[in-house]
Amino acid sequence: MQAYKKIDFHRNKDVVLRYIPGHFITPKSHVNYYMDLSDMKSRQREARATGEELAEMYFSTNVIDTILCLNSMEVVGSYLANKLTKAGVMSANAHQTMYITSPEYNTSGQIMFRENNKHMIKGKKVLILIDTASTGSTLQSAVRSVHYYGGEVIGVSAIFALATQVGDIPIRSLYSGRDLPDYASYEGEEKCPLCADRVPIDAICNGFGYSLL
Repeated sequence: MQAYKKIDFHRNKDVVLRYIPGHFITPKSHVNYYMDLSDMKSRQREARATGEELAEMYFSTNVIDTILCLNSMEVVGSYLANKLTKAGVMSANAHQTMYITSPEYNTSGQIMFRENNKHMIKGKKVLILIDTASTGSTLQSAVRSVHYYGGEVIGVSAIFALATQVGDIPIRSLYSGRDLPDYASYEGEEKCPLCADRVPIDAICNGFGYSLL
């Protein structure tokens, strides 16, 4: 597998996108880059910088009650909530503070919320936070789930996004296809030119990381 490459965020040197060129399989697609966001999610300084930069995109939002974190984005979500609160973004919750939560997945891969955390979604204005959004299928599932449990999605925030919106909801991201113009996502082996050219698969990856083949 090839070496890491980096793209520094223009406003903050502590926000660094690390990626690896190659041939990778995700649960939904084949891609030609693996985004390694583990340090951005887990290293305190990087997670804080990432959350605070994402927050700036929502300073004009009146109310955010819940931040729904997908793919282990809870640490970033905490810093995002803290920055939004300091900037004056309100929460309509009785305790006047935002919920930061993550979903459970059932055996069919559908997002679900149990009795003890449904109240974090029902009747709430929800900001969905995700690491990367390429095909948008994960976000579509998350939006459907929030609506099913009685919440309202007021926005989607991502570190990297190839998709620009899910339904009529815009996706706001720190990095996009402009930063990696040759980034490509293919829906399955039959549509993947790397597979057609018999390029070996480097790794299988998901929101938790990757496993070499």
